[in-house]
Amino acid sequence: MERPSLEVNLPDTHEEGKLYVVDSLNNLNKLNVCPDESQHSLDEEENTGGTGESMAGSNTRNQRLFFITFILTLIISLALVSFVIFLIIQTRNKIDQISSRLLSEKKNIEELKKINRIILKHLNQSGIKE
Repeated sequence: MERPSLEVNLPDTHEEGKLYVVDSLNNLNKLNVCPDESQHSLDEEENTGGTGESMAGSNTRNQRLFFITFILTLIISLALVSFVIFLIIQTRNKIDQISSRLLSEKKNIEELKKINRIILKHLNQSGIKE
């Protein structure tokens, strides 16, 4: 596919009219060729006269945005790590409590087994059988 030519046969007009038509054609060409983001930066460059002031401001703005994003990411990461450490400590405490309960229950079960054996021995000695 061929692109339509942007060349236009201009009738003899005043110099201002020619400049207006050329600017309009340039803007149309930018809209057809450049994506939206680069069109925005081109417009800013035209507004500043192409001196690079826009790029310096944009770089500073980008650096600030990057720095703020970096700091926020660090803070969020620190909060998440602290929360995970808190959960690990809580889990360890709960496991310790459960294991101590299990040990005490095991001791109780052993004592009940001893009492059961004593009762069975006593019943066997007394001659009472079921």
